[in-house]
Amino acid sequence: MPHILVIHGPNLNLLGTREPEIYGSTTLKDINEKLQKRATEASMSISFFQSNHEGAIVDALQEAATSADFVILNAAAYTHYSVAIRDAIAAIKTPVIEVHLSNIHQREEFRHHSVIAPVVMGQICGFGADSYLVALEAAIRKLSEAQHES
Repeated sequence: MPHILVIHGPNLNLLGTREPEIYGSTTLKDINEKLQKRATEASMSISFFQSNHEGAIVDALQEAATSADFVILNAAAYTHYSVAIRDAIAAIKTPVIEVHLSNIHQREEFRHHSVIAPVVMGQICGFGADSYLVALEAAIRKLSEAQHES
């Protein structure tokens, strides 16, 4: 059974209460439950990891090289400056989709640039919690296509 790893970066553990005018009222638990339900429907396994620490996210990405078939990553603030996370993504063959709840291109200037965008399969932003579901659908399709080609 294909496995998808969802990595949530810094401050995402505060979803639901953190700046709801930007990030909405959906909690991280709510997002994970919706993703779990959809993955189960698609006969895929899914696991979740959240950390406020850059090195822990790097470790999770490196481990994904052998434990996951796909990664959905919301690197949060690290998106804009973490060369370490960018290099970890580049170092693994496991495809990664970059996700953001808000549209980073409509926000402060410093949020417009993603250092990880050049090394991920794609970027989804601006759909709130649904950004994760859109990314999951893309991962499910890619994994299903790969299974049919095998």
